[in-house]
Amino acid sequence: MSDKITKKELNRRVAERLMKGQGTTGEIIDATLEEIYEALKNGESVSLHNFGTFYISQRRSGTAFKFNPGQRMRKLLGWSSTYKGET
Repeated sequence: MSDKITKKELNRRVAERLMKGQGTTGEIIDATLEEIYEALKNGESVSLHNFGTFYISQRRSGTAFKFNPGQRMRKLLGWSSTYKGET
């Protein structure tokens, strides 16, 4: 098993899960990533339920990109979590 997946592979997996064409899911993935990018560029955080929150932090040394994992992700990684569902 590979230690990473590419956007192409992610697209293939999403298309298979949704039983849709890769062209359709590719457009959705691209649009989603573009909206996340634009939100972060505009100083907004992006919170995805059960996944986590992406945000930009301003520091004296410069700008830092941050990710705070959600409870489901924390449980998956073995971090302290209150998540009760399946991982």
